[in-house]
Amino acid sequence: MRQPLPPGTTLLVGFLLVTLGMVLAWLLFLRILPSTFFLNFLSFGSSVAGTFLGMVGVAMYVKLNRKK
Repeated sequence: MRQPLPPGTTLLVGFLLVTLGMVLAWLLFLRILPSTFFLNFLSFGSSVAGTFLGMVGVAMYVKLNRKK
């Protein structure tokens, strides 16, 4: 059975996804990238997934370090 990702890695991936969503949204807003359904969905989806992964990473970190 596989080990889950450590909390630090989960937080890092979540941060990168949220940052990607923010940068894509900004580039779409400035009309540097054309506003297509795929890019809009990718921007929104990466923001939501990054937020979710960030929350999971924080919960895992608290669970592992609660007894200290």
